[in-house]
Amino acid sequence: MSPTRTRLALAVLTLPALLVALDLSVLLVALPTLAEDLGADAAQQLWITDVYGFLVAGFLVTMGSLGDRIGRRRLLLVGAAAFGAASLACAFAPTPEVLIAARALLGVAGATLMPSTLALVTSLYPDPRRRGAAIATVFSAIMAGGALGPALGGLLLAHSWWGSVFLPGVAVMMLLLVAGPRLLPAGEGTEVGRLDLTSVALSLLALLPVVHGVKELARGGVGDVGVVTLLALGVGLAAGVAFVRRQRRLAHPLLDLRLLAHPALRGALLTMLLGGVVMGGMFLVVTQDLQLVAGLDPLAAGLATLPGTVAMLLGVLAGPVLARRVRPAWVMAGGTALAALGLAGVAVAPSTVSMLAAFTVALLGMGLPGGLGVGLVIGSAPPEQAGSASSLSETGQELGMAVGLAGLGSLAVAGYRALLPADVPAAAREGLASAVATGDPALLAPAREAFTGAVGLTAAVSAVVLLGVSALVVATLQHVPATATSEPATAPELVDA
Repeated sequence: MSPTRTRLALAVLTLPALLVALDLSVLLVALPTLAEDLGADAAQQLWITDVYGFLVAGFLVTMGSLGDRIGRRRLLLVGAAAFGAASLACAFAPTPEVLIAARALLGVAGATLMPSTLALVTSLYPDPRRRGAAIATVFSAIMAGGALGPALGGLLLAHSWWGSVFLPGVAVMMLLLVAGPRLLPAGEGTEVGRLDLTSVALSLLALLPVVHGVKELARGGVGDVGVVTLLALGVGLAAGVAFVRRQRRLAHPLLDLRLLAHPALRGALLTMLLGGVVMGGMFLVVTQDLQLVAGLDPLAAGLATLPGTVAMLLGVLAGPVLARRVRPAWVMAGGTALAALGLAGVAVAPSTVSMLAAFTVALLGMGLPGGLGVGLVIGSAPPEQAGSASSLSETGQELGMAVGLAGLGSLAVAGYRALLPADVPAAAREGLASAVATGDPALLAPAREAFTGAVGLTAAVSAVVLLGVSALVVATLQHVPATATSEPATAPELVDA
């Protein structure tokens, strides 16, 4: 394939990455409007937002393995067609129930996109240094989609109805369906064996209840754990054990656990999981601080974090460039250490501006290991299992974010309640949002001060976790050599095959 054709193929592969992030962030802006127009109650609104993420997480392993069997391009194009159709169904949904069902289909289709995209990047760029730059480009598209979502949603809602926020998905998928067959490598499936439906069911039973359970923990806190949440976590863990045992017995498993025998893959996966825990939790508490303490509206809060998003984007792009000269372990460890320093700054920041500046430093640091970690996971696997390996990396990040929302979110709630004065009424102890809702100035000052302290506590704990991650990276990945072979490669957006 010529260099020009390869660059165009990479540009096509950024489309699903851009869209998956855009679809999530743009919905958050539109939720109040669509809830009012459709008459969706609180429970239905939760399902509208959550069902997409649930099913993406649940089907990632299955779709990664399916792409290895039937061909990554074929699965990507089928998923693109389904995603476009489901986006149309979301846009014109007449009731909350129809919208929830359409969002569920959107999640299943979305699970085909990222594993197939990253596996096709591996096919396009067998050279590790160029592959790293290409993966960084894809990750840049993800962050661009997340950053553009609120602004695009606000623009569309200013001129059209709430359903218009789903129409970019239709347009992007049509472009992918037209350009994909002409530019992407065909690559027939290379794994033998039929898809084991029992393994598919067990993987869903392992992931979906666990994701549901940790999301419920994030909402209610560890102190308000219900029977249903505990049951969901128990079912998920039991199904996970059964899934692992079955994979070890099958000649052609859904997920080849021998992939985890690669030290670099294990180290990179654990680093991405723990990094996801920290960043998922910190994004939650920082955005709450911006809205409930600083008083910004959701759109303004999203724009306030835009410099941090740009900083993370620069870190993602810089990681593979630095890894051409320095071992990836030192780049990744340096990035997580820089992120720890930034979060330490968040912990002691005296103002909102200084907190955002320190958080921007943290995001720059977390960007450095971002694309490198995915490249190490995929590069450690045999080419015929690239889809399974990429689904592992995506699943690790999904679980990390969910655990971060639950664990660090609960830590922030506990810190907030511990720092409140003893004489504060019970309404304020439910959470800062409840205190703000009372409108009582006598409550707001101590409640906001307590929440600021809780943010500092969460940031300090996160900084310690990241220092541990930095040490873990050095211990598990220091044997991986730098990727440079001669002269520096071209910029990530101009990589050749």
